[in-house]
Amino acid sequence: AAFVHDMAWIPVAIYGALWLRFNLHDVPTEFFPVIRRLAWIALAAHGGCYWFFGLYRGLWRFASTPDVLRIIKAVALGALVTIFLGTMVFHLQLVPRTVLVLYPVFLGLGMVCSRFCYRLVKDRRFALRRQEGKRTLIVGAGRAAELLLRDLLTRQEYQPVALVDDDPRKQGYEIHGVRVAGRLSEVRELVESLAIELVLFAIPSADKNVLPALMRDCAAIGVESRTLPSIHELENDRVEAAQLRPVTIEDLLGRDPVALDEEAIGRYLRGKTIMVTGGGGSIGSELCRQIAAAAPGRLIVYEHSEFNLYTIEQELMRDFPDLDLVVVLGDVKIANRVAWTMSKFRPDAVFHAAAYKHVPMVEKNPAEGVFNNVIGTRVVADAADRYGVERFVLVSTDKAVNPANVMGATKRIAELYCQNLAQRSKTKFITTRFGNVLGSAGSVVPLFERQIRDGGPVTVTHKEITRYFMTIPEAVGLILQAGAMGSGGEIYVLEMGEPVLIRELAEQMIRLSGLVPHEDIKIVYTGLRPGEKLYEEVFHSGEGLLGTDHPKLQLARSREVDWQWLTGELEHLAEAARSRDVGSLISHLQQIVPEFTGGARAAEPGGEEEGRLRLVAG
Repeated sequence: AAFVHDMAWIPVAIYGALWLRFNLHDVPTEFFPVIRRLAWIALAAHGGCYWFFGLYRGLWRFASTPDVLRIIKAVALGALVTIFLGTMVFHLQLVPRTVLVLYPVFLGLGMVCSRFCYRLVKDRRFALRRQEGKRTLIVGAGRAAELLLRDLLTRQEYQPVALVDDDPRKQGYEIHGVRVAGRLSEVRELVESLAIELVLFAIPSADKNVLPALMRDCAAIGVESRTLPSIHELENDRVEAAQLRPVTIEDLLGRDPVALDEEAIGRYLRGKTIMVTGGGGSIGSELCRQIAAAAPGRLIVYEHSEFNLYTIEQELMRDFPDLDLVVVLGDVKIANRVAWTMSKFRPDAVFHAAAYKHVPMVEKNPAEGVFNNVIGTRVVADAADRYGVERFVLVSTDKAVNPANVMGATKRIAELYCQNLAQRSKTKFITTRFGNVLGSAGSVVPLFERQIRDGGPVTVTHKEITRYFMTIPEAVGLILQAGAMGSGGEIYVLEMGEPVLIRELAEQMIRLSGLVPHEDIKIVYTGLRPGEKLYEEVFHSGEGLLGTDHPKLQLARSREVDWQWLTGELEHLAEAARSRDVGSLISHLQQIVPEFTGGARAAEPGGEEEGRLRLVAG
């Protein structure tokens, strides 16, 4: 129908131009045969140009500037082809030159005006229906807000009422007929005075402290709120209502986006064989995603959980169909399985993310923590050295600093082993250390979500307990960055920002659920668990933290120890773990990590320490 409409305008424009040439009076009959011949040529020429310039890829309902530009190009080229063919066929005899100039103008105007009249009628009809949608306030009046508003105006479920922005030049102006009614600090007043039902945050590049404050205002007055993804999450700068999502705890924690050196990361991943241990876990699976996106030659996912391995395999096969993917079901503690994998596939880089990381669980099962976190790391690191791996990146934790629990002590020993192995190996052993990641398996965020969903109470161990947090993609991006920067033996400490009070985290998550902390959902303080500290540290005072070329990465000086002594102590530690001699195991942990202050409450289930554990724990 659109094509027929545009074709119909061609003779109308030509005969209209001829009529105007004779001052809107009667046209002499001798001109009609040549004008008719010109019209037939124009129909063929313009019809081809319409399709060539894609005039029918866009809907009239959403006609805009790109459509106008396409029409201008199609009409201009069609007119030139018409004039050329007319000259070739009948030399344009008796065709007034005024007609050749005016008809493209009339044709273009007719096609453009038809589209915008259609859009105007549709918009007016839709505006009447849209009065039933939610009265919506948009926070922001920049490019993202303009694109979002344009999309909202086409949707029946939204009724945009006003915008707010702190730019004084925008106050009082209108965007697509919707007024900028105030500043960000006036959101609460505008919500009440304009009977707003929904607040949309459309400032993806805003300062990290803006959203939490606005979210608290919305929660305090009980109005629903949603947000656009961050500027780094938006695909191809497209902004539309479908991208709106509920505000998450990641948004409220206010982490600045991380800028990575994609070129440096790509140099050691692209086209290479990369192995990820623990590839089905929270950190490991995200490592697999980001590595797969960097186009490696082959990706080896090594994982001991059958279900986790199946899950990440299906995801990678779906999202990266051209990826050369190898999935290996195996345990890092099994030396011959690790050796077989490395000897067969010869990885260029290994990311060792396999670990037991749940503090209370490792505290109750210290021997298994030693087997997995210490012996497992030694097995994989030794294999990397033996089979000529270029880079080995150990994923560590802030709990390895002045550890108060078995898990932290085991990770500190893993750091020591890799640091000192780097001095006698061609493999570059690099350690990355960071705090808690939001949403990882066993972290506090999924626990709070479940407790809120169940109606509470939310359990916090101590009123003053704090933790460092970062998102999983941010942590993994910095792990990859450290892998690109390291030359061997370094400990890279990821910049974690300010520590977060866990009780405030709980309160924010309750508000995100549309509930009131301490009223709808109670917060209960249960006391510190075995091995738990009030405050975590990201580096030891003796490590001498240094800056790097990347603002989010700092360098901790490695600690050299006698290699023969270390390997001997690890043998004693492994023997204590094999015999389940918890007392000896704790003693060897303290000898290797003198700053380790925990251990008094560690026990193996069913062992002779279990009764004492229960007594201490009450």
